[in-house]
Amino acid sequence: MSIKIFVDGANLEDMLTHYQHTPDIAGFTTNPSLMKKAGVTDYHAFAQEVLEKIPDRPISFEVFADALDQMEQQANNIATWGDNIYIKIPVSNTKGISTAPLVNKLSKAGIKLNITAIFTHQQIDEVIDNLDSKTPAIVSIFAGRIADSGIDPIPTMRYAVELARKKNLPLCEILWASTREAFNIKQAEQCGCHIITVPPTLITAAHKNFGKSLEQYSLDTVKAFYQDAQAAGFNIN
Repeated sequence: MSIKIFVDGANLEDMLTHYQHTPDIAGFTTNPSLMKKAGVTDYHAFAQEVLEKIPDRPISFEVFADALDQMEQQANNIATWGDNIYIKIPVSNTKGISTAPLVNKLSKAGIKLNITAIFTHQQIDEVIDNLDSKTPAIVSIFAGRIADSGIDPIPTMRYAVELARKKNLPLCEILWASTREAFNIKQAEQCGCHIITVPPTLITAAHKNFGKSLEQYSLDTVKAFYQDAQAAGFNIN
């Protein structure tokens, strides 16, 4: 498989399990919502523990300020925590103000970025136009949420891949985000995406089921239904 798989989550136990036991995991991403869901209360302490235990693969940590000048301060601070860090910058703040000027400034300063929450061609254009060709960057497009809106994300992902190529940005990687099913890994690879973020449950499903005979999969499903009915003690008089 040519695409890089990043674990998406903030459960340290899950992260370490895949780091230690899943050889094809190339990196990790998280965000404030995932941290909150995982019960993280101390952002810095959590990040330090993750970086201590996973020192050699890319990890994205997101700024959480809303004003661009405060985002910049947080980005510069987080960047000092480790060489394997990518700073996640949202494509806009909560008022809809583009972060492109900040992306431009940080990228030119050599800070590795992961620009996130991208949905549209216009946002892709603006972000890619503000990346420095000498600085690694990840462009995270929320394919799963685009699909949730009833729109096929495939053309958008292909558009981003082709634009990065045309702009001669060899260190820019296009990331398929908000993965919904294991098959998205195949779709992202077919689109030419460089990275896909996958939650631990779908990584497990992919390793378990990719390549499985559909006849065997059908039989396994029938057996599971039968066994669950027996375990529940169902009967119809």
